[in-house]
Amino acid sequence: MQLYNTFALLLVMAAIFGYINHRFLRLPSTIGLMILALVSSLITVGLGHLGVDWVLTASQLLRAIDFHTVLMQVMLSFLLFAGAIHVDVRALGDQRLPVAALASVGTLVSTALVASTMYYILPLFGLNIDFIYCLLFGCLISPTDPIAVLGILKEARINKSLEINIVGESLFNDGIAVVLFVSLFQIAQFGAAEATASVIGELFLREAVGGILLGAALGYATFWALRTIDNYQVEVIITLALVMGGTALATALHTSGPLAIVVAGLIVGDKGRALGMSDLTREYLDKFWEILDEILNAVLFVLIGLEMLILDINRTILLVGAVAIVVVLLARLASVALPLSLLRSRFEFNRPNLRILTWGGLRGGISVALALSLPETMPRDLIVGITYVVVIFSIIVQGLTIGPLVKRLGLTMAPDDEPITVH
Repeated sequence: MQLYNTFALLLVMAAIFGYINHRFLRLPSTIGLMILALVSSLITVGLGHLGVDWVLTASQLLRAIDFHTVLMQVMLSFLLFAGAIHVDVRALGDQRLPVAALASVGTLVSTALVASTMYYILPLFGLNIDFIYCLLFGCLISPTDPIAVLGILKEARINKSLEINIVGESLFNDGIAVVLFVSLFQIAQFGAAEATASVIGELFLREAVGGILLGAALGYATFWALRTIDNYQVEVIITLALVMGGTALATALHTSGPLAIVVAGLIVGDKGRALGMSDLTREYLDKFWEILDEILNAVLFVLIGLEMLILDINRTILLVGAVAIVVVLLARLASVALPLSLLRSRFEFNRPNLRILTWGGLRGGISVALALSLPETMPRDLIVGITYVVVIFSIIVQGLTIGPLVKRLGLTMAPDDEPITVH
């Protein structure tokens, strides 16, 4: 019953904040919800210092939520599938090399740069931690968040190729990040001897390659099922079963559930929508997943904002977090510039595109979830606090300014889907 009450509270707050944002603030949905949740958290914290009893109850409800489990094992697959079924697969195929380079090489470069820089900066604030924990922070903060990216880019009419690169990278780089995070976590917990090249290679094959193969099998099986019937109620249920059953199967097989669902979603969104659905089914499927996506997004970003109630963020962490914001952005710049400069023949590599790819690399709930999964035996509170500061800045500041930046650089799409050139 406590779980029901907690989710009911989150949904009621999401509805209230959504109404206030739509009626008065008129900000992008995810940003408006997070800002309102943050303000509510700060007010609640202030009331807690004044001895208001119900604040303690609210904090206890939030502490009962395992953020990592709720996002990574429950909500993420639904959100990824809802985004993947609307991705232009042909355009993604045309941009496969830049997307692959950003998702793999970019993540590794960013992890190394963030870790190395923070290792030398933290002692300046009297915080001395082992390099392996800096690597863990660099790993969890480097991948761009598909949930945040997909939500924000709905508001910015960005150049098609850039949108495909940003969305494609965000959909796939979590597989690389999870493998790297698990490997680094094993080193931190058991020592480097336990994380040999063979162990990491096996982990990559099982998680990443296994997830992609599983997703392809599930996607084509779902496509076959959709093609052989014409009943929109059953077809919507089939896609819902794909997400839930596919995630459970991936967990049982110890493969990457998110990667499996992304690949399955791309197949269903491409072949399923074009060849396996009637117009009526396509309409109902789109509406169902759009509504589910909006509900889960609202709950997620309200939950991120309310996490302020239970996090211990002091002045030192705020200062380190501010420095980390700069470090992460510079690392993002380098991790985009390096791989794409090697692919000039396949990607229009110029300053405007570089700026958008750098500033549009938003961090979100996945980074927070990975940080919260760390045990208390590690410098968890420090890493969680810094991660939270970077994520809040990324979603609110970068999210609010990516649209104006796109317009300023002349990369907005015209009504006929051609880039607008600004002289």
